Amino acid sequence: MTRFRAALAFLLAAALAACVVNEVAVEPPTGPDGLMAWPDLLERPRPEPDHSFSYGGDPLQVADLWVPAGAGPHPVVLMVHGGCWQSDIADRTIMNWIADDLKRRGLAVWNIDYRGVDRDGGGYPGTFQDVAAAADALRPRAAVHRLDLGRIVAVGHSAGGHLALWLAARPRLPAGSPLRGGETLPIRRVISLGGLPDLEEAARPPGSGCGTDIIARLTGGRFDDTSVPRLAPLGVDQVLINGLQDRIIPTSYAEGYAAPMRAAGDDVRVRMIDRTGHVELVAPETAAWAAAVEEIERVLR
Repeated sequence: MTRFRAALAFLLAAALAACVVNEVAVEPPTGPDGLMAWPDLLERPRPEPDHSFSYGGDPLQVADLWVPAGAGPHPVVLMVHGGCWQSDIADRTIMNWIADDLKRRGLAVWNIDYRGVDRDGGGYPGTFQDVAAAADALRPRAAVHRLDLGRIVAVGHSAGGHLALWLAARPRLPAGSPLRGGETLPIRRVISLGGLPDLEEAARPPGSGCGTDIIARLTGGRFDDTSVPRLAPLGVDQVLINGLQDRIIPTSYAEGYAAPMRAAGDDVRVRMIDRTGHVELVAPETAAWAAAVEEIERVLR
């Protein structure tokens, strides 16, 4: 019995030591008012996806796939990064930490990139056409990687929150729009993390942390096929998660979008998270991300 206890204690100590080695230490936030600043996230070791696929000839026309363990078929989170629709500000890898977290929870992640308005071919219609093509590129990979296309949730951060909602709105695009494509993916829920869902509102002064001029570069002056409220109702559940202390996105944007969408017949919920800025929305240890995971798992499990 003594030997057994000693062996058990040794194995327990080894297991605990392994946990310590594998766990990434989270430093206290360094931003104003005790909020996270971007280096608090971006300077951590960055997880890597399992696969990367090109859907076009540009280096930004790429999507990363994260595949969990198990036989599947796996539910899928379609992920869209932000960065004020500008590739110089952010790319898909800013989402790697939450993508890795979802993979550990047994969910596949399709994390897409696209040409921003600051790239050749970006703006209108190229940015939207990239986002649509990147999403559609998931379909031919589904069988090989055991993905369940009947269980898809779209998640977008900041400008990506708008693009995730727009992906769900694609079946509502006007007939003459150059943004119309082929068969769209069946998205069951959209979760906007600090998003800019109404482009017309974001274009009005004082606008957001992205500025108002960027909207003209994104839309080419067209809102009929780019701004989500023009396409209501979407017929898809929508959850807007915002930080009460977000200095980039005005908190009024969430309810300002939700109210008319509800009036049009959509199910839209808003969750405001205290002690949360813009970075916390895509950091896996935060209350904001816990709320997002709850909303993802509620519909995919």
